[in-house]
Order: sequence, then C-alpha cells, then structure tokens
Amino acid sequence: MSTSRPSAHRWYVLGVLTVVYVFNISDRYVISTLIEPIKADLGLSDSSVGFLTGTALAIVYTGMGIPLARLADRGNRRKLLTIAIALWSLMTAACGQASSFGWLIAARVGVGLGEAGATPASQSLLADLFAFAERLPAMAVYAVGAAVGSLLGGSVGGLVADAWGWRAAFLTLAVPSLAMAPLVWLTVTEPRCGDSTKLASVAAQPLPARYVSLGAVVAFARSQPALLHTLLGGTVCTLWSWGLLWWTPAFLSRSHGFSTGRAGLLLGLINGIGGTVGVLMGAWLIQRVGRRDPRFQCWSLALIVGVATIASIIAYTTTRPLLMEAMMCVFVPVAYLHLAPVFGWIQSLAPSSMRAMFCAIFLFGANIANLAIAPQVIGYGSDFLLAHTQLGTESLRAMLIATAFTGFWAAAHFWATGARFTQDLTRVGVRVEATQEGPFQAVERGR
Repeated sequence: MSTSRPSAHRWYVLGVLTVVYVFNISDRYVISTLIEPIKADLGLSDSSVGFLTGTALAIVYTGMGIPLARLADRGNRRKLLTIAIALWSLMTAACGQASSFGWLIAARVGVGLGEAGATPASQSLLADLFAFAERLPAMAVYAVGAAVGSLLGGSVGGLVADAWGWRAAFLTLAVPSLAMAPLVWLTVTEPRCGDSTKLASVAAQPLPARYVSLGAVVAFARSQPALLHTLLGGTVCTLWSWGLLWWTPAFLSRSHGFSTGRAGLLLGLINGIGGTVGVLMGAWLIQRVGRRDPRFQCWSLALIVGVATIASIIAYTTTRPLLMEAMMCVFVPVAYLHLAPVFGWIQSLAPSSMRAMFCAIFLFGANIANLAIAPQVIGYGSDFLLAHTQLGTESLRAMLIATAFTGFWAAAHFWATGARFTQDLTRVGVRVEATQEGPFQAVERGR
C-alpha cells in the first residue's frame, strides 16, 4: 500500500473484516443458546454438553491458532481468510444437520479449525492498513464485532430455534456467513507487510533480526511482574466472564423458566448493547483514565471487575428475575470492557521482539480457559451435584455461583499489575513525562 491509497478503502476493509468477526463470534457462540434443545433432542448430559460447546472447539482453535498465525504472517492473508470463512460457515451448517453427538462434535471441530485462521489474518491485515496512531480506534471498531456477534448468535439463534427448531438456527447463521467469503476474495486487497509504517507519524520500530526463543520469553515474563499479572489477570477474567456466559442460557431456562428464544434475546441484547459500550469504554480507559498516573489504569479495571463480580454472584443467586436481569446488565459488559486495556498493557510491557509471542500466549491461555476449562468444569460439576445432592435442576445454579467468585481472582491480578506498572514500563523504554493535560504521558523510545 502506498501513501496514495484512499483512506476510504482502509475503512472499507475494516468494515468488511468487522462483519467477518461478527459472524465468527455468532457462529461460535450460537450453540450456547441452543444447549437445552440440543441436550433434549440428542439425550446429552451436562458434561457432554460442556465438551461439545467448549472443549471440542478449543482443542483445535487453540492448537492451530499459532501455526495459522505464522502462516498469515508469511503468506497471502486474503486467501487464508477466505478459506477460513468458507470452512467455518460450512461446518456451522453441518452442525444443523447433525443426527448424533459424534457428528456434532466433528462439525464443531471444523468450526474451530476455520475460526482459528480468521482473527490472526484479519489483525495482520489491519495492522498493515492502519498506522500506529490509528490502530487503537481501528481495533476498537473491530472489537465491537464480538459484541454484535454475541447479539446475533443469541437473539437470532434463539428466536429461530423457537420458531423452527435448533437445526434451523445453525443454517440461518451459516448462509450469510458463507457469503462473506467471496466478498473478501473479490474486494479486499492484500497489502504488503509493514506498509502502514510508511504512514506512521512516529518512527517505526524494526522487526527483530533474530529468532526469540520461548525460554527467553518465559524468562522475561518472570522478570516483568506487571506483564505476568496482566497475562494471568486477562486469562482468569476470560474464564470468569465467558465461562459463566456459556452456561447462562441454560441457567435462565432451568432456574427462571425462560424459553430458548427469550433467553437468547435477553442475553443477545445485553451482549450487543452492553458489550459495544464495554469495548468503547475499554478503549477510552486505556487512553484517558491513566493520565494522572499510569497505575490508575490497572487499579480502575481491578475495581470495575470487582464490582462486576459482585453483580455476577447476585445474578446467579437471586430468584427474582428483574434483579437477575439488572445484575446481568452490570456483569456482562465487563466481559468485553477488559479486552482493550489488557491488549494495550501487553503491547506496552513487552519488548518489540516479543510482542507477538506474548499476544499469542494470552490468546492461548484465554481460549483454553473459556472454551475448555470453564464449560467442562461447570458441566461435570453440575452432573455431580445432580447425582449426589437434592439440588435437582438447581445444580447448574450452584456451579455458576461458585465459578462467579473467580472474578475476584482476576481483579487481584489487575491490582497487582498496578503495583509494578510504572517501573516495568520504564524497563522496556516507555518514558513517563509531564504534559499540560496531566502529569503523565507514555512516550515509547525505539527499542
């Protein structure tokens, strides 16, 4: 891409890739809305559902994420993205045709394989289309796709399932998703890697000339407490928030008598509207809250997560539907709000030669936490309580309440990040300077 490339084209590509991300999320998470009808139709236990909704996808999604990301860096990202969209869309449609647990598992594995290649390729394209000073607002727009995708997967998936059955819900989302593949192929241009640096208003940092070993990455993380706590806090926060959200549609059906459509519509609206606000607030937080002191960024997020954790505990404990819905409106947006600060801190606390690796490490841990550990543990726990206690259908509620307390664990890591944030920024070349608007501004030196 040259400096003459029209700005409108870059924003068009951002719009297309954001819509792709919308379908990426909606096709991934619609199955959580459909847990109850799928379970009844195929005769599954909660532990089987936990494997189906999370673990089956996580095994492929996390295992193939790093290899496909390396392929995106070295090959044609437009081609990879087109293939990825087509694959996960067709596999989503295959979910709707499943007549057995094994068939559904195989289709979910295919969804995971396709989706593992989409986000790395999209992020790499956007990084080459938007200069350093433009990337944060561009990434904030892209991240809104997660909230809109959750809205689409929850509300549309639930309403279609109520009207025509759970199989139709998969097909309804697969068709428009598949249509994005030719659109990407025909209208998205493949820029040369690193072209956006020509538009940057600050000096671009060169790519590392040598391979950085995993041992060196681990050693640096151990010597950089703020980075380590950021990685752990982001991972646990994902386990807490998305781990609970996987099972919330089933909880609403069992404990509050919601239909599949009503549960999907409620959570879809909260995810879509609240999630969008949460993403934008997260982008605002990383730039604005820490003006007085960079540590305030970390401590503010810790307090927000702590308050949202209390809200999540109340939401799964109360038997009053209105109070439950109000607490969900406090809790759910934080599942999105924490993303922008966490990604920003990782990029700021890591040296340029290790940034991609630490981002990959965080994504690996976060996806294992929310796609594999949380759904499976909650499912097994619910089955155990159902078999060995008198809780009955409230066994799921008990597991969700217990899991909700992990939010305090995440908040503790974010608070600990603040304790060493300023010192560890200085170690990697981020200089703290006074400004007219406040006594703090982060200025990166080439490193």
